[in-house]
Amino acid sequence: MALQASQLKVGDIHRERVVENLSRTQLVQYAGASGDYNPLHTDEIYTVQVAGYKGVFAHGMLTMGLTGKMLTNYVGDGRLTKFGVRFTNQVWPGDTLDARATVTAIREENGVHYADLEVVTTNQEGKEVVTGHATARIDP
Repeated sequence: MALQASQLKVGDIHRERVVENLSRTQLVQYAGASGDYNPLHTDEIYTVQVAGYKGVFAHGMLTMGLTGKMLTNYVGDGRLTKFGVRFTNQVWPGDTLDARATVTAIREENGVHYADLEVVTTNQEGKEVVTGHATARIDP
């Protein structure tokens, strides 16, 4: 059932675990699906010895996509009208990510109802890895 303005209030929160124990296999699968073969995400030797990181890490867009999955699970398919994020920390293999959407406004424009959402995704240590905002079309 689609979200309805009459059933929402500012401050409502939706939480969802979007990945548990992110695997290197998932990083490689995402590289293949996205076409982003940057070795920072798949080549341990390059990432450590050349780039100087502790190991491979997730694509930012993978983290955004996992966060977006939480949003569409909450508001429904085809209802997001805006979604933007800022990547605040890296996501590593083994991380578990929890995403949260908080209703910041419920409004109407030209007869269409919208919910504005603040979005935050954190790792198992509670460290924010993604922050952002989204807008979703909702039923009256």
